[in-house]
Amino acid sequence: MKNMLLCATLLLCLASCGTHTSYSARYLSDLRSAPTAEAAADKNRVVLYNASITLLLKEPDSLNKKLPLLTKKYDGYVMTVGDELSTIRVPAAQLSNVLQDLSAMGKVTARSLSGQDVTDDYTDYTIRLDNAEKARQRYLQLLEKAENVEAAVKVEKELERLNSEIDLLKGKLARFDHLAAFSTVTIHLRKKHKIGLLGYPFVGLYKGIKWLFVRD
Repeated sequence: MKNMLLCATLLLCLASCGTHTSYSARYLSDLRSAPTAEAAADKNRVVLYNASITLLLKEPDSLNKKLPLLTKKYDGYVMTVGDELSTIRVPAAQLSNVLQDLSAMGKVTARSLSGQDVTDDYTDYTIRLDNAEKARQRYLQLLEKAENVEAAVKVEKELERLNSEIDLLKGKLARFDHLAAFSTVTIHLRKKHKIGLLGYPFVGLYKGIKWLFVRD
């Protein structure tokens, strides 16, 4: 009898603290008002949007099998697939739609949505690239006017350095362009464990106590 009272007390405490039942609804509501690339009115800003979602599933692998179709639907692609963690990239403008589709595939237990403004870095790389290309053009002109081999070799070494810098800056800008266009979604997969036969009476007791003391 004491054990039953102890279990009932524990369940009552859990019920008074629990707020998970309406989590999915709040989550979907947040997604509808969440920032996306379309919401960035200032087109001069470069913002990278990323999301993370944790799903409780009966069979985590079943979701992984659906990811190729999901990403294809929104013109995205699958990056990695794993037993506990998978990642995809989808057009930033479709991020909230993708997250809503994912939330329908399991029970959402955690989520996050963030945006990283990289405009300053993007502007810096753009200016440096422009300066490097102008400098290369000047060195090409000097190379044509080089009076001897020694002078030509010095100019060619500087051109080699500038070409490496230009390639590096172009690569950084291309990465920013891609990450601004395609948001990364990290999916944490959690397996839903079945309740044993002896657990069902306590689940019923928990729901009954929660109904009495906690309302959504």
